[in-house]
Amino acid sequence: MTLMIMGWQWIAIVVVVLLLFGGKKIPELMQGLGKGMSAFKKGLNEVDEEMNKPVDETKKDEK
Repeated sequence: MTLMIMGWQWIAIVVVVLLLFGGKKIPELMQGLGKGMSAFKKGLNEVDEEMNKPVDETKKDEK
């Protein structure tokens, strides 16, 4: 079974979100979501950089 959302279903979802949060809260929610996503990507990049460091630099950091 595939999960495909049709056009009228998107409209219903938007209406429910507007009723729950109101028009003023939605931009704040989206801003928080954007900040969270950018922090997550930054964390992934830091982990990737740490994993790609040469072994010699890691040994120097331990001393």
